[in-house]
Amino acid sequence: MELLLVLVAVGAVVYFVSRSQRTTTRHRADALDDAKADARQAIERLGGQIYNLTGTDDASKQALADAAERYTAAGSQIEQAATPVQARLAKQTALEGLYYIRAARLAMGMDPGPDIPPLDGQRSAGEVTEKRSIDFEGRTISASPAPSPATPNYYPGGRVAGRPVPAGWYSEPWWKPALVAGAWGVGSMLLFSSLFAGMAGVPYDAQAFESGAGDGSADPGADGYGGEDGGGGDDVGGDDFGGSDFGGSDFGGGDGGGFDFGGFDF
Repeated sequence: MELLLVLVAVGAVVYFVSRSQRTTTRHRADALDDAKADARQAIERLGGQIYNLTGTDDASKQALADAAERYTAAGSQIEQAATPVQARLAKQTALEGLYYIRAARLAMGMDPGPDIPPLDGQRSAGEVTEKRSIDFEGRTISASPAPSPATPNYYPGGRVAGRPVPAGWYSEPWWKPALVAGAWGVGSMLLFSSLFAGMAGVPYDAQAFESGAGDGSADPGADGYGGEDGGGGDDVGGDDFGGSDFGGSDFGGGDGGGFDFGGFDF
């Protein structure tokens, strides 16, 4: 009798553990499917915008090229996504592309279109609020709140290699070496200080930039990531498809190619 009771108890335990595991697996699959569907909506929206617009000047053409890169990267990421976090990263990439679309529309004097959800780290990164030009390592670097022939390179704002980069238009993508390499060089703090010191829209100084200010504490829970950048800066929770922001698939050209960084120390 005692042996029978033991067998019944063991069977009950095995049954409930197995059922719990099946339930957990089903919930995880449902969460992944939901995250993928959400990401695909943003990706499809981005694709439709890319194919319906043609740039009319350097700024709009560059922004559309950047948007196309994000579209390619987001498509690659969503195909590889095996977790909700990875699917959300694909959505973030698509949303960044939509910001480039918006920038292109503004550069062409068009209506910017509907609002876009904020990017991780975007609000705490700040934005360019005035025109600035500096001489740095033998070249002129400019920043502006609006596109111009001198500032055709847009960035929507956010974190690059763990540090905030303000939204705005620039003469060159000075953040690109850090984006590609995953780390900032020695000259980055000096460039940041020279370009943004005292600017009203940038709520931190060079030392704060160097230490990675704007880590999400001022904007918790943006878009369901538990903080602006998922606690990990560029990779949303530490899962970044192989060690770079976009899995190495989106920077073969576009906004970084053709710019000479002239020994910028990145």
